[in-house]
Amino acid sequence: MSIDKVSDAIAAPETSQPYAELGLKKDEYESIREILGRRPTSSELAMYSVMWSEHCSYKSSKVHLRQFGDKVPKNDSMLVGIGENAGVVDIGQGWAVTFKVESHNHPSYVEPYQGAATGIGGIVRDIISMGARPVAVMDPLRFGNPENSDTRRVLTGIVSGIGGYGNCLGLPNIGGEVVFDPSYQGNPLVNALCIGTMKHKDIHLAKATGLGNAVILYGARTGGDGIGGVSVLASETFDADGPAKRPSVQVGDPFMEKLLIECTLEVLHAGLVEGIQDLGGAGISCATSELASNGEGGMHVWLDRVLLRDSTLTPEEILMSESQERMCAVVEPSKINAFMDVCKKWDVEAVVIGEVNNSGRLTVEWHGEQIVDVPPRSVAHDGPVYERPFARPDWMDIRNAAGPENLVRPSSAAEVKQTWLTMTGTPNLASKIWVTSQFDRYVMGNTILAQPEDSGMIRVDEETGLGVAVSTDCNARFVALDPYKGAQLAFAESYRNVAVTGAAPLAITNCLNFGSPEDPAVMWQFERAVTGLADACLEMGTPVTGGNVSFYNQTGDVAIHPTPVVGVLGVIENVERRTPMAWRNNGDLIYLLGTTSDELAGSEWAHAIHAHLGGHPPVLDLAAEKTLAEILVAGSVGNLFSAAHDVSEGGIAQTIAEMSMQSGIGIRLEVPAGLDAFTFLWSESATRAVVVVPQNQNDEFLTLCASKSFPVTKFGEVDLSSKSIELAAVFGDSISLDIAELRTISEETLPRLFG
Repeated sequence: MSIDKVSDAIAAPETSQPYAELGLKKDEYESIREILGRRPTSSELAMYSVMWSEHCSYKSSKVHLRQFGDKVPKNDSMLVGIGENAGVVDIGQGWAVTFKVESHNHPSYVEPYQGAATGIGGIVRDIISMGARPVAVMDPLRFGNPENSDTRRVLTGIVSGIGGYGNCLGLPNIGGEVVFDPSYQGNPLVNALCIGTMKHKDIHLAKATGLGNAVILYGARTGGDGIGGVSVLASETFDADGPAKRPSVQVGDPFMEKLLIECTLEVLHAGLVEGIQDLGGAGISCATSELASNGEGGMHVWLDRVLLRDSTLTPEEILMSESQERMCAVVEPSKINAFMDVCKKWDVEAVVIGEVNNSGRLTVEWHGEQIVDVPPRSVAHDGPVYERPFARPDWMDIRNAAGPENLVRPSSAAEVKQTWLTMTGTPNLASKIWVTSQFDRYVMGNTILAQPEDSGMIRVDEETGLGVAVSTDCNARFVALDPYKGAQLAFAESYRNVAVTGAAPLAITNCLNFGSPEDPAVMWQFERAVTGLADACLEMGTPVTGGNVSFYNQTGDVAIHPTPVVGVLGVIENVERRTPMAWRNNGDLIYLLGTTSDELAGSEWAHAIHAHLGGHPPVLDLAAEKTLAEILVAGSVGNLFSAAHDVSEGGIAQTIAEMSMQSGIGIRLEVPAGLDAFTFLWSESATRAVVVVPQNQNDEFLTLCASKSFPVTKFGEVDLSSKSIELAAVFGDSISLDIAELRTISEETLPRLFG
């Protein structure tokens, strides 16, 4: 096998190289030559190609993402922010929590099971690399038309992959989303979130410090699966017939990952590690260059020492491989034996592949021949930065002008009842139990709330009851109507979902899923969404801990709806006082917090009943959203609520349906004065929640609302003797919906489509 050495690159400077096939533009290739003062070796070209990919380098998004650091204030809870494997926040009592969401979209379309499974594996390794024990995962998912046969292939494989990997790891899956829209037909979104807990003293960072320290690669052996992997696959638009590039999708082994978790936490907590980095996108290329550039600035690697599953792999393939379940640690020479002993205990293979130096270079040799000699920052951090052109497209005027005002609305009690039954069974609103039943939600014994509750909640400290709640949300139709406001609405909904359980929102992570950055209309959506999200975080005082950008979610010239998924983490001092979704006490009073207006643009009703998208999204008052959260948290602390649920997709009708199906207990409702039944039930006005208040807490609750000058309307009462929803004042009549019938309609949809 002929090896392209550094000496060869110097001796033969004009050798033709396949930079375009590796995803590099001509000017990027010329930049590499300028950095090195020569042509790159084939191994160097491989490293730059994966590290300068859109997925790894953020070259099209950096200029906008800086707002999260420059504009959004860091509060006292931030322990580790943007730039590390995952952000870390202080939640009190000496505890810290790390959480992050990332995408594995394109691999999950090409190979749904392994794409989704390795998405879970990758985000879990980000969490353990910070020194935290993973305690839960979540999965915001988007699919195409549920009636399309390919959606069955994609969805069933992805759900099986998430369940198969996460269940084997023994991690509860406590939340997420399952959303259907034709825009995701060729580009499903698989976003994976993981939460980890640790003590402050256990935080670790990705840096190679200490001259002479060893660089140890441990975990699974390196194979041919995942060569190019997500780094290339997620940086290319799908053509009309499928992916333009189909590098091998990674293959996951959850049992090795479980051993890797325990091994990593033991070596970290034993003080055996100076720096650590997981191997995800770009594999060894990423781990070595990032560790070197974050540390002393130099590293030498003996690549031929890497343990292989396939002995035929070339150096370039080894550097590019994204084989799963691998970590890289920096260890003092005196601690190598102790490190290796822990690895042996957990049956994890480990080998010294490098050494930290102060050369300012990352050098790699293969059987005594030098094949890489680069400045590590040029690979890991100083890649190209593009200020892509962006412009509001003319078709936005047409979209915004075509509001839902002329859509036919139900105008009688009978039509309202039929609409309610129909909406309950639409794929986006129907029960997701067919999906979530494939995930273990309660393993480890610390799950307090899980699907279908508003947010997942985990007990962190068993003695004090300290816990965290996490929610992920995004109505992409709102973002498609107005990217700035839509991104803020996604943030507000996730913020509200955390608060409604009684947890105080503390920090956010995000996964920004968009089409091609080479399309000025897409870049306009992206710039507006990022700016909107940064402005919202600034006003709410909520720091951004990190996240992910996923571009090229596009088939031909058709992009997905812009989908900035926002994850919000909140803290609850004692999980015993969390507020559940289901009411349970006879005579409890049902209130709406917030104001309902005629806001149906981008709503689930317009989408599901009329296949309509047009108009302007609901108005959002962030100050009011913050006040609503304060009321929801204070009500939880004061035991003022027996149940609560946010109002979002599907409006109040869906909120009431979900609460009633969860409880199995009936209620008596009345449409408030000044609203018609349809608007009251299906408007998706923001900043609203339904709360259920015991009669003996009514005065205190109303006093709380008055002290905040927040609108509140009583519209119902729990009836323990009933098994139905009774709604009066419906176009001069009343309707009754049997809860068992609602549940049947809701639960039969996904099994009918995919079971």
